[in-house]
Amino acid sequence: MTSLTIARPDDWHLHLRDGAMMRAVLPWTARDFARAIIMPNLVPPVVTGDQAAAYRDRILSALPDGMDFDPLMTLYLTEDTDADDVTAAHQSGLVKAVKLYPAGATTNSASGVTNFDNIRPVLERMAEIGLPLCVHGEVTDHDIDIFDREAVFIDRVLDPIRRATPGLRVVMEHITTSNAVDYARAQDDSLGATITTHHLVINRNHILAGGIKPHYYCLPVAKREEHRLALRAAATSGEARFFLGTDSAPHTDANKLLPCGCAGCFTAPNTLPILAQVFEEESALDRLEAFTSRNGPKFYGLPINKGTVTLVKSAPTLPSHVDTDEGPVTVFDPGFDLMWSVQ
Repeated sequence: MTSLTIARPDDWHLHLRDGAMMRAVLPWTARDFARAIIMPNLVPPVVTGDQAAAYRDRILSALPDGMDFDPLMTLYLTEDTDADDVTAAHQSGLVKAVKLYPAGATTNSASGVTNFDNIRPVLERMAEIGLPLCVHGEVTDHDIDIFDREAVFIDRVLDPIRRATPGLRVVMEHITTSNAVDYARAQDDSLGATITTHHLVINRNHILAGGIKPHYYCLPVAKREEHRLALRAAATSGEARFFLGTDSAPHTDANKLLPCGCAGCFTAPNTLPILAQVFEEESALDRLEAFTSRNGPKFYGLPINKGTVTLVKSAPTLPSHVDTDEGPVTVFDPGFDLMWSVQ
């Protein structure tokens, strides 16, 4: 196969940041993707409907002329979140999900949840109105090994929340383990799971073997090779519960290379070429559209995009970094030559 046309994809987990950074990285997503679930972990976080509306306006103002892109807004869940505000934001059509960060789990998550009992009223309201909960699925206990934190979260936090809140629609975001794949497959269709581009490509050796590679450091951190292979099998399976959420997370090189460097891989520019290559390697190009363009809208109850994107078998011309007013941002390097381009 030398050409593949699919319904225009969506990104169900995206960090756009704000200000100068947003203006630099937004066009790379809008070029290939029709919609994206926008993460709310700004400083300060987006916790109310009014703040989400203002953030959406800033995104649309930064969108270059002629580009068609719909930011799907989320609210940052705190222990003080107002259920009535969440309901109003959802019913207005503005907010498509609420994001749960365990406090301290990742970038700008200090305002996240410590006591999960305190968010039960909001979760119950969300179940009533059909508003999905997007979950960063890691515990933050210092005595839990970083490579085990996703599996422990499923047992200690996620499963109890779902059992206590029947009808709550949940997205396990950026899953990284075979444990998460197995859990997702064992549940009903109220549970979905996103998989990133970079977790299909790298394992923990890519970060640590032969010297530390800061641009491969992400949270959740990449795991053993057996887990990467489980993610590839899930993503390429065509199963409706798995869909693309890139978790594309730009940081300037200066912030990535600090003694305590930031977590995140910037994959917006090259996600589709990488995915085409991964799916081709797995003899699953016929299932790429399900993963990128169909399964996510089905879970969120949205229409499939009417536009299309065509991938052709030719080496793409892509930048190694994107310049911003704050400094350069390195584009994720998959470690192999790309053979597919977005036409």
